[in-house]
Amino acid sequence: MPESLKSSTINRSKYAVARPGDVVDRHHGEAVPDPYRWLERAADPETAAWVSKQNERTQAWLAAVPARAQIRSQLGEQWNYARFGVPFERGGRWFQSRNSGLQAQPVLYVMDAPQNEGRVLIDPNVLSDDGTVALGAISVSPDGSKVAYATATSGSDWLTWRVRDVASGADEAGVLEWSKSEDAEWAKDGSGFYYAAMDPPRPGGEYQDVSAGKRIFFHRPGTAQRDDEPVFTPADTAIFPGVAVTPDGRYLVVSLSRGIGPGAELQVLELGRRQAGWRVLVPGSGDLAEVITSQGTTFYLLTDDGADRRRIVATDLERPGRQHWREVLPEADETLLEAHFFGGRLVCHYLRDACSLLRVAELDGTFVRDIPLPAVSTLGGNQLYHELIDGRPDSDVIYFEMVSFTSPAVLYRHDLRSGETAVVHAPSGGLDQREFITERVSVTSPDGTVLPMFLTRSRGLARGGDVPVLLCGYGGVAVSTTPSFSPAWAVWLERGGMLAVACLRGGGEYGRTWHDAGRRAAKQNTFDDFCACARWLAGSGWSTAARIAINGGSNGGLLVGACLTQHPELFGAAIADAGVFDMLRYHRFTVGWIWRSEYGDPDDPEEYRWLRRYSPLHNVRPAVYPPTLLTCGDHDDRVVPGHSYKFAAALQAAQRGDAPILLRVETSAGHSSAGKPTAKAIAEAADRLTFLDRALGLTPL
Repeated sequence: MPESLKSSTINRSKYAVARPGDVVDRHHGEAVPDPYRWLERAADPETAAWVSKQNERTQAWLAAVPARAQIRSQLGEQWNYARFGVPFERGGRWFQSRNSGLQAQPVLYVMDAPQNEGRVLIDPNVLSDDGTVALGAISVSPDGSKVAYATATSGSDWLTWRVRDVASGADEAGVLEWSKSEDAEWAKDGSGFYYAAMDPPRPGGEYQDVSAGKRIFFHRPGTAQRDDEPVFTPADTAIFPGVAVTPDGRYLVVSLSRGIGPGAELQVLELGRRQAGWRVLVPGSGDLAEVITSQGTTFYLLTDDGADRRRIVATDLERPGRQHWREVLPEADETLLEAHFFGGRLVCHYLRDACSLLRVAELDGTFVRDIPLPAVSTLGGNQLYHELIDGRPDSDVIYFEMVSFTSPAVLYRHDLRSGETAVVHAPSGGLDQREFITERVSVTSPDGTVLPMFLTRSRGLARGGDVPVLLCGYGGVAVSTTPSFSPAWAVWLERGGMLAVACLRGGGEYGRTWHDAGRRAAKQNTFDDFCACARWLAGSGWSTAARIAINGGSNGGLLVGACLTQHPELFGAAIADAGVFDMLRYHRFTVGWIWRSEYGDPDDPEEYRWLRRYSPLHNVRPAVYPPTLLTCGDHDDRVVPGHSYKFAAALQAAQRGDAPILLRVETSAGHSSAGKPTAKAIAEAADRLTFLDRALGLTPL
């Protein structure tokens, strides 16, 4: 443990100690105490007082770090660069999100041409005094005359939809409430759009009660929500429907799933022949099936049926059985993440060793070209409310952004016919590419599985055995961990640290088998993988356990919590953001119930045993834990803050060392970075880096 930490012993009696209650649950015959159940009641005055004292203790501990002001200043500099989203065209008008640098929220512009300055269409910064109202989603009508836009307040997942006339900038009458879906699919004639809404919550239960009853409606601009036409109501409220309109406007497609991850039934309604009713295009199964486009009655699907890393098939609505599928693009060595129909061709986004590859093919599967992309980078960037790549079925031009660990998003334009690619906008932010390097190393997990891990560092950093390392991971819900840019990571690197980003089982980097190997009964593999990465770093000559900090958010917070409780000796510090820590009650709040397909169902005796073995909250034991910082938002209605509150209380009670267990709760903030205004994001990042500075002993106190 760093000397600076040893010399600044925290007296645990100074914590805002949580009183233990006497709640004991019975889970399949086992008595499981839950002494901090009362902290789930976020609005209770006792909980609020405890949280306030926790924040005070955290800020007092951070205030002792001499480098705090410098860190804050560096972050402000790294954040302050102009950001441009991917421009997209509808009806001859162009739309783009922009942030001049330190604006609280990005702004939506409309232009006559993609290179023009244009004018502000929707500025969420004028919707609140503190910047906590954000644009959560937008959808522009096919003729470009109207935009449906959803706002979210204080980082909540609840979306409120309105419609704005593009020419006048005025909103139509009618407000749509209680949506938790970013889908708003316009009819081809622009008469209205399809969207999803949940059952309204009880007053006071908006941020905690179970959200269910998701249904599909059709809304006509200028009318009241109560007059919206119900389009699809699942017979089973446990089904989570999604909605899309095919590019030709002929069909409405709903996907019916029982959770996150692959496995959905696809049903189709021909909008010009509604009397024919819904028809099953793909029966429900455990396989992925997504509609890319349609030509007449032929639908092109992205699927992992018979292809671990996915393929594209064609199926006819008149003969939809799998036995009639026609393979268009077979499974490749790379993982096919998504496919689009642009310019009459298929534009496919693959991952090759967790880095992006864009491949163009004809609709019959004939290879056209791979689009040249920078090395060790990925499709991504500044798109907060539209696609990362955009084009039109009838246009040869597409736009996309690429990011790396050292560079923010670079905007590109590609002509599908000529094959020409050009940089449209290169950001002024980021790190000097001549001074920093990213390399990929291989780590072997205990069962022999080989994992890729990205290491980013200054080229001049010496391999001296005590380099401070920030090890980040996620490993869940088939989300791929790929190169990305973070101003906070950039400052960490500028200050002499190394960034390690691990690709873990449970993610989507290598297809379905890779995902399945880190979910449900196999979830422990994810934690073993992450711990193997920490051991590799400690034995590589770069660092030691005392200088390795781990970080992850949401499912990545679960990752940090599980590794912390299983192997506290492997880490010098830990930061868990909005983590899922109570694996026995996660399904009882908001949309947590849809995660059962990923983690397992605590109400099932066998699946309960999987969860009980690693649930971070239920595996806290008296031990010497490294300095730990738990962060969350008080309006998080995805992973409710009670997870972090209870885990913090349990760790504080169990700590047998001198290191602090700190809790930082952001006000008027939701899950992770969702909708967080820039000032709050900078303040939170500053506190994280300040915590690491002191916890790892980087500067004397």
